[in-house]
Amino acid sequence: MNDSGIDDTTSPRLESVWNYPRPPRLEPTGSLLRVIHQGIVLAETRHGLRVLETSHPPVYYFPPRDVRTNLLSPSHSSGSYCEFKGVASYWNWAPYGQSPISNVAWSYESPSRAYDDLRDYFAFYACRLDECSVDGERVTPQSGDFYGGWITSRIIGPFKGAPGSLNW
Repeated sequence: MNDSGIDDTTSPRLESVWNYPRPPRLEPTGSLLRVIHQGIVLAETRHGLRVLETSHPPVYYFPPRDVRTNLLSPSHSSGSYCEFKGVASYWNWAPYGQSPISNVAWSYESPSRAYDDLRDYFAFYACRLDECSVDGERVTPQSGDFYGGWITSRIIGPFKGAPGSLNW
């Protein structure tokens, strides 16, 4: 722990979100990523991308070929804007005969040039679905309604999204 209370451990097994860059870095990951809801595997891949940004746990993105897009429908929300990635569109969980859940995922149809590899990939809010995991470890959702980071035992904070962190 440094003088400012930030854990800057340099263990090769641990990643401090305070060592992540700003603007965020986009990188491929070979980790097994899974999203399960109501007993249904909604997404599973070893071909994901992750976005690493200072103070945020990683956000994982799934290629569309590894997402059961037939279980998603476009949201009627206005979307949101990221100063780095551009305008995000939101997706609802909408399987036939089951209760829909609003805004469980988001994607970028036309991301900024630096993040073009994210085009049409899906990220999921772990707080709105039954189970999200990285290499078999169930994740803890990043705090806050807006943020979509996935926290595992390898990621150390403190993390943006917790009460009092709005202006970090």
